[in-house]
Amino acid sequence: MLKQFKKDTLEIKVFETREKMGLIASQDAADYIRRELTYKSELSIVFASAPSQNDFLLSLLEQDIDWGKINAFHMDEFIGLSEDAPQGFGNFLKSKIFDKIHLKSVNYLYGKENPQTICDNYASLLKNHPIDIVFMGIGENAHIAFNDPHVALFDDPERLKVVSLDLVCRRQQVNDGFFKSIDEVPTHAITLTIPVLLEARRIFCMVPAPSKAKAIKAVVSGEITEKYPASILRTHKFATLYCDKDSAKYIL
Repeated sequence: MLKQFKKDTLEIKVFETREKMGLIASQDAADYIRRELTYKSELSIVFASAPSQNDFLLSLLEQDIDWGKINAFHMDEFIGLSEDAPQGFGNFLKSKIFDKIHLKSVNYLYGKENPQTICDNYASLLKNHPIDIVFMGIGENAHIAFNDPHVALFDDPERLKVVSLDLVCRRQQVNDGFFKSIDEVPTHAITLTIPVLLEARRIFCMVPAPSKAKAIKAVVSGEITEKYPASILRTHKFATLYCDKDSAKYIL
């Protein structure tokens, strides 16, 4: 590990490579899951969908985890894509992890209903399965889930909502390889809101790559503000930010 420190209550761990970051994050997560399952019959985990999670998810598959006691939840999703679209975040999670393990349940943020009905139904699911753990990343504009700065509310009254995506977020989807051009990127999405994410007892946030360096600097070194939504992680009692040396280059 290159560096370990705290900013407010947020623990920050920096590694030489993204592969090492993913490995240690997965080991930490597996240790926590095993401990929780010694006194809980099941856990609910929210998963993020992005290339930033690849190293973590790959290593997580190698850990000793009783997946049959895990309810998996999908964090956010584009509006307007077909259910089988390869760019869909749910389909990303299927291919990377959900189809490779036997989970107690898998809950996706899409369907044939209108977006608000999907939000309402998902909120009911989460009420019945309170979130124990969130596995997340941070966007180039410092968003968490699809809570871009212009729609991020630290005291959001909604549990899920339909949001418009800002230009930086939409460009990131092209940079991440989900779409060939920005014209193909949907303009709206469904997302879990910030208060719902913060309800989790434990948050693991994996953010490698130089494209995230400015966001990490703002989140760690700036004010806690909705202008940088992920800065709210500095108020969570049990959140850890995992970076590689590229994403952390301005905070080392």
